[in-house]
This record gives sequence, C-alpha cells and structure tokens, in this order.
Amino acid sequence: MSFQRPVKSPRDPLNRAFSLPRLPREYYQGDAVVFWTLTIFNRAQGWLTPVFHQQFQKLMLHAAAREGLACPIYCLMPDYLHLVWMGLRLDSDQVNGMAFLRTHLEPELSPAKFQPQPQDEVLRAEQRKRNAFSKVCHYIAANPVRAELIDEKKHGRSPAASFPAIRN
Repeated sequence: MSFQRPVKSPRDPLNRAFSLPRLPREYYQGDAVVFWTLTIFNRAQGWLTPVFHQQFQKLMLHAAAREGLACPIYCLMPDYLHLVWMGLRLDSDQVNGMAFLRTHLEPELSPAKFQPQPQDEVLRAEQRKRNAFSKVCHYIAANPVRAELIDEKKHGRSPAASFPAIRN
C-alpha cells in the first residue's frame, strides 16, 4: 500500500470563512501607523503594468484624501504590494481606507484577485520609539533588491536614486 498525498484544490478567493486576527478597530484610527501587505491570490503575476501603477497611485491619493492618510512608502512587487499608511487626523480610519483601496483596485488586477484579507502590522507608540518606522521603510525599499528585480549598485537603496533630477 503506497501513501498518496491528498490533492489540494486551490483556495476560493471569495471564501471569507478564514480570516487573520485583527486588533480592535481603534488601533487603525487616528494617528495610527500601519504596515500593510496585500498579497495576490495564488501569488498570480502579470498584473503589474505601468497602467496598473498609474491607477494604484490615483486610488492611493483618493483613499488618502478620504481618510486623512499619508503614505510615506509603498512597493509594488510581482505578486504582492507593501505600503505604510499614517493617520493624519483624529478621524482617520485605515480600515475604511483599505476597504476602499481594495474594492477599487481589484478590478485593475483582473483576472488576478487579492487574497481575502490584507496582512497588517500596527506600529504602536512604544515600537515607534525604537525606530520601527524606519526599519519598516527600509525593509519595504529593499524588497526589489532582495528579489533581484533591481541592481542596488545601479539604482541605490533610495527610490529617489532612480530619478536623476532628484539626485542632483
């Protein structure tokens, strides 16, 4: 008798039965700083185009204006995206902003889809005192280098290094 592994069927991206644990809503409001990761279902690729990037920027700006958020850094990778949002107002709400962004961005991914729930890491006040914000930003900026999508020697570690007018 030989052992056969069960055939694993792909997860249904619309099945919301399983979700990541979330902190209470107030952790995502006000002056919260949150590191978000939006993973593409089944790690699908091929959706990241210049047109998608333009739409992403427009929707990020719209979400930021609606919810009083600033995005100091983001990174679009072939199968996921990272971003950091910072609340700028007392009524800033990153959960609302993320729901808006995902709802309006997902049609641009088609036929790919986001995984059912983004991952997040709320940087609490105590962590921020220990340079957590800086570490997260450096981690995000280094993603394309670690994935060998860009050459660090050619582009440097800063996104500004890719723009000659900024370097001078």
